[in-house]
Amino acid sequence: MHIYGLHVLDLAIVVLYVAAIVWIGKRVARRTKSTDDFYVAGRKLGGFYQFFLNFGTSTSADQAVAVARETYRQGIGGMWIQFLVLFLTPFYWFTTLLFRRCRLITIGDFFAERYGSRFLAAAFAVFTLTMAFIGGGVSYMVAGKMVLALTPKPESAYTESERIAVAQFNEYQQLKAQLAQGLSPTQQARYQELNERAKRGELLSFVSYLDRRWIYVVYAIVVATYIGLGGFSAAAIADALQGFLILIFSIALIPLGLSRIGGFAGLHASVPDYMFRVFGSAATSEYAWYTIVAMSLANLVSIIAGAPMMATAGSAKNEMTARVGMLGGMFCKRIIMLFWALAGLLAIGLYAGRVHDADLIWGYMTRDLLFPGGVGLMLTGVLAASMSALGAQAVTNSALFVRNLYQPLAPNRSEAHYIRVGRFVIIAVLLGGIITALYADNLLNLFKYFISVPAVFGAAIWLGFIWRRVTKWAVILQVLFCFALYAIIPNVFPLLDCVRHNPAFLRETQPRTITLATAALAEDVAAGRAANVGQTINKPHVMEPAGVFFEKVVRIDPADPHSPKIGQGRFQAEIWLLSWFGLDFSACSKAQLVAIRFLVDALLPFVLLFLLSVVTRPVPKLHLDLFFARLHTPVQPTPEAEVAALSQAASQPDMYDRGKLLPRSNWEVMKPTWLDLAGFGGSWILVGVVLLLLWLMVTIGR
Repeated sequence: MHIYGLHVLDLAIVVLYVAAIVWIGKRVARRTKSTDDFYVAGRKLGGFYQFFLNFGTSTSADQAVAVARETYRQGIGGMWIQFLVLFLTPFYWFTTLLFRRCRLITIGDFFAERYGSRFLAAAFAVFTLTMAFIGGGVSYMVAGKMVLALTPKPESAYTESERIAVAQFNEYQQLKAQLAQGLSPTQQARYQELNERAKRGELLSFVSYLDRRWIYVVYAIVVATYIGLGGFSAAAIADALQGFLILIFSIALIPLGLSRIGGFAGLHASVPDYMFRVFGSAATSEYAWYTIVAMSLANLVSIIAGAPMMATAGSAKNEMTARVGMLGGMFCKRIIMLFWALAGLLAIGLYAGRVHDADLIWGYMTRDLLFPGGVGLMLTGVLAASMSALGAQAVTNSALFVRNLYQPLAPNRSEAHYIRVGRFVIIAVLLGGIITALYADNLLNLFKYFISVPAVFGAAIWLGFIWRRVTKWAVILQVLFCFALYAIIPNVFPLLDCVRHNPAFLRETQPRTITLATAALAEDVAAGRAANVGQTINKPHVMEPAGVFFEKVVRIDPADPHSPKIGQGRFQAEIWLLSWFGLDFSACSKAQLVAIRFLVDALLPFVLLFLLSVVTRPVPKLHLDLFFARLHTPVQPTPEAEVAALSQAASQPDMYDRGKLLPRSNWEVMKPTWLDLAGFGGSWILVGVVLLLLWLMVTIGR
């Protein structure tokens, strides 16, 4: 028996899971008495909960879907949309220590304490709440598209417009498959029309029974209920349950997919060999090695501004628990990501050209490969992964609003009052995510915001921890300029007709057809292009033009090849800024354009902070002495020892000066201890192990 295409057994499993996490929230609510309990779990989480909290907070189903969808589009190189965090993992060994020693609740508190600026604290809170709408939108989109893919209508239930959209999709895929071999003039004109419609999202490979808006509403109610009741403790306990479900959903598709395609040998016989290149080239992928380097730099600047970072580190009972829990959870995620990428490779071999929206590929595989009950477990795992990240972020965003926006305006209220306000904020943030999900185009666009936009504040946090000379006004001016460049201009310019229709902004890269030496696939043997699978043959590969300033450049009327063009999607303000200096990017590839954008995002904030700090007033020395004295004081095992150690450090602000790399300077970088070196060096060894596993995964069966 099915309900809207979903088997009743699958539906029952989902309902049982929802009931379980709501019960967890209700149980934890009885122990939640203060804002410290609600926002940082009383600073007493042990290693078990720290591991799963960090694993669950950093691991979301939207990341799995993003890795699978980009691998499906680009080959294994597409996994770098998320996997680039592998090279950032060792730095968590230091950032976690800094956040735990801050002894604060939110990163907004950091700006108030380090720079003596309530304005910056409030600005960070507003910025993070805005980003939370985007983050929430990602989680909703994943849950919604997963459910849509699992509830398809039969063709007999299509409306006329739906039937046409599906038929045009199938026609488009047939023409696209013949593109490299050449099309007749009539076919070429038809392909161009359908390609324009595909850019607009007008073509469909299937239609669902359900309306995604109702999926979003139900999802938001569930998250708001269990997190609103129990706060960060509920998130930590639920993450322990959700961690196991994440493992299930990450691995479940692999053995069935390999069995269907004929094992790893069958995978290599079905997928072009250039799609197994870990570091793609500009000719075949948007993720060349230099693109990955640029995106990694931008993400390194951004990661420290992740709102939950202060709360997850601050909730640990001591420094070592925080550091080990963070790295343990993060490396577990890195290994799980290999399975997500493998799922994307399997999807290429099994479903290439059969799905109109790459975001749907995970749900499409689930529907095709799993059985009743298995589909329910997969759907539950996806929901669990999304809720684990969304729940912790919702609590953190609530803390930012209450502590950095509301409490300064309404001081001296009861703890119960602030918790009630925080619960209302959680609901508001979740509703904001629904709005984002309804208007966003796809997951990839949202993920690229997370890579670069937090760098607006990330640079000020990095420098704030290690350089005394960075000033409040330098941070304020840098934040305003970079926020305009990274977020406002890219989203406002596409709304202006004078920009969207401006020929200067409608430049595109040059289309090219290149010849690739590649191993023959089963389809090449069937078509007579090779004698056997694996034989080296030359195949044409078409590089479609890409927008230079706009993400897409499309014709107003897809059916008219002479129709004027218009800019669509994100406006690349970073490229526009560089063009002021006479640089022409028309000859660049898509991979090069992406690399240039992220290099600007990574480096520009630091350049501005260094230049502006030289010409603006420093933060008072006494204020900085108190901040850095606390930062350098190790966390003590008891509250009494904490008070004594912090009092001594405050009365002797120079007591840690001899431990610096550059004593009596503005640089607050401490000499590394053996524990610092062991943790950092050991982390890089684990990075190498994960890369080895990745290499083995793409070479086995070749």
